[in-house]
Amino acid sequence: MGQQSTETGVRAFTCLIADDSAFARKNIANVVAQLGGTVVGEATNGNEAVELYFKLRPELMLLDITMPLQDGVDTLKKIVEGDREAKVIMVSSIGHKDMIWRALCLGAKHFITKPYNAEYARSIIKSILEGKAGAPVCDTNI
Repeated sequence: MGQQSTETGVRAFTCLIADDSAFARKNIANVVAQLGGTVVGEATNGNEAVELYFKLRPELMLLDITMPLQDGVDTLKKIVEGDREAKVIMVSSIGHKDMIWRALCLGAKHFITKPYNAEYARSIIKSILEGKAGAPVCDTNI
């Protein structure tokens, strides 16, 4: 997209949100909009998330860890297998540290813990879009 958002300094971007909670999708969509992003799709389960990712090819994906049919970690694995450059931020409740770590090791760029502060979520999204996040050192036998 390449345009600059005058308020945030982040260029306009496309985003796919995958979360089984409509409330959670709406809240994170507001954060995306505040940064000048456009939500191009919403998925309510892991299977739908994979399908929409490869159909829409968003610049950023916000992916919930716990979803029906296929959890976020397995969803991420399928996405990264098909697109090693995918920019995926995991979204999770506090009690999922092991799943978050596994997702980071599989290729997620960062994570946001629910409930989240909107300013913190914006800063994470902005850092990923600007390419400032580093991958953790992980055991490759995950």
